[in-house]
Amino acid sequence: MDTQILTTVLFLSVVALTIGITVKASRSTSGTADFYAGGRSFSPLQNGLAIGGDYMSAASFLGITGIIALSGYDGFLYSIGFLVAWLVALLLVAEMLRNSGRFTMADQLAFRMRRKPVRLAAASSTVVVSIFYLLAQMVGAGTLVALLLGVESQAIKNIVIFGVGALMIFYVTVGGMKGTTYVQIVKAILLMTGSALIVVLVLAQFDFNLSTLLGAAADNSGKGQAFLEPGLKYGADLTSKLDFVSLGLALVLGTAGLPHILIRFYTVPTARDARKSVLWAIGLIGTFYLFTLVLGFGAAALLDTSTLDASGNLAAPRLAEAVGGGAGSTGGAILLALIAAVAFATILAVVAGLTLTSAASVAHDVYNNVIRKGEATEAEEIKVTRLAAGGIGLVAILLAIPAQSLNIAFLVALAFAVAASANLPTIMMNIFWRRFNTRGALFSIYGGLLSAVGLVFFSPTVSGTETSLITGMDFAWFPLNNPGLVSIPLGFLFGVIGTLSAREPAAEDRYTELEVRALTGAGSEKAISH
Repeated sequence: MDTQILTTVLFLSVVALTIGITVKASRSTSGTADFYAGGRSFSPLQNGLAIGGDYMSAASFLGITGIIALSGYDGFLYSIGFLVAWLVALLLVAEMLRNSGRFTMADQLAFRMRRKPVRLAAASSTVVVSIFYLLAQMVGAGTLVALLLGVESQAIKNIVIFGVGALMIFYVTVGGMKGTTYVQIVKAILLMTGSALIVVLVLAQFDFNLSTLLGAAADNSGKGQAFLEPGLKYGADLTSKLDFVSLGLALVLGTAGLPHILIRFYTVPTARDARKSVLWAIGLIGTFYLFTLVLGFGAAALLDTSTLDASGNLAAPRLAEAVGGGAGSTGGAILLALIAAVAFATILAVVAGLTLTSAASVAHDVYNNVIRKGEATEAEEIKVTRLAAGGIGLVAILLAIPAQSLNIAFLVALAFAVAASANLPTIMMNIFWRRFNTRGALFSIYGGLLSAVGLVFFSPTVSGTETSLITGMDFAWFPLNNPGLVSIPLGFLFGVIGTLSAREPAAEDRYTELEVRALTGAGSEKAISH
């Protein structure tokens, strides 16, 4: 009972802290520039911490630790993919997107294309990617709280998911980008501190010898040396090897197309600060993914992994309990509660960023620029953002409840695949191809989006296996769990076909201006109202 009281106090403290930050930030939020981009007032370090806070989600902390604990070397490939992806974001997207946009991804497309259709397409893609990502965070929240309260009741998990949905709607509607950013900064600091503590305690068990740790993990896993070599999860047959390539493509290319990451490049004063933000984020995220190596193999070495559920989502909190003294000990209870509270803060921060991004896209791109033809007042636009946040939160809650059997990192990898298929091809071709036009953008976004979501629907993720979303039915004809290998090339192909099937002189004429703006930042402070 004492453990549960401690856990409850820590949880409520995290929630109270984030609510307090949000309410305080709301007092200095006025107008769309504040609400969507925090008034472009954050320093590179602050924005780098916030990017890290946005990116190091429940998938990173709970999902990757679980996959490494269960699959060894193959699980660590998630960490590598998530980190390498930042080089694509840094080298190809961060600076040019900051220079050529204003609030959302669609601003960059609308600069030289017909604004109504491309804004509608970009908003659709943003909402779909965000909802996929939101599912993972909600599932993590339900799993965590059920563990801490010691209940297996599905009803309790569902109530927790509903509560997280209500909180994320509150963060967005009250705090906007300023409140969300400060919540993400606090969460990044908490997560790094908590993870570092567990890493030190794990390594201390093995005299700070990584080789000893890996050997113990291999022995305890029951799989021997195979646990430390490629092929345990993604090498059994050709299909699993292709699935690995598909996963790698989705992870490496997906980050540069994630809407809630792209919107962060608009919250700093200059393009140079956008680059510096990414460098800070890479340092922070790189350190964290090295931590996941120790956390995952530490869980494999110190826990009886046969007692973990198939998703492995509880490996990190169970490891914290083990290094604190084990189940029933005061130290174990304190560390379990601490790490679970940090993981919960992680979930709250990420869902806030995702909801703000998708709601801003609905309000700014669809309501203001499509429905009201750019004539909506700032107050009207912010009101619609708040309403959209409520709607998106409700959809995420309803979809998360049946998705609780899936691994969190796996769910996020699906979001990466959709982002890499629909958003990245469009952004890249718009920046680097003069001929690219409105039809190409629409073909690329809708083609990539529909192919990614369609292939997921007809994959073993949804039907055909015991861990599928829909059990007892089998309509899976696509063999891969992650669609990236097929849907990402299709996104580029559809964009090329659409572009070559139509000429749009106006788009080509404005390319030079977009190119100058993207590369130099000249004129980037002007509102893009075209």
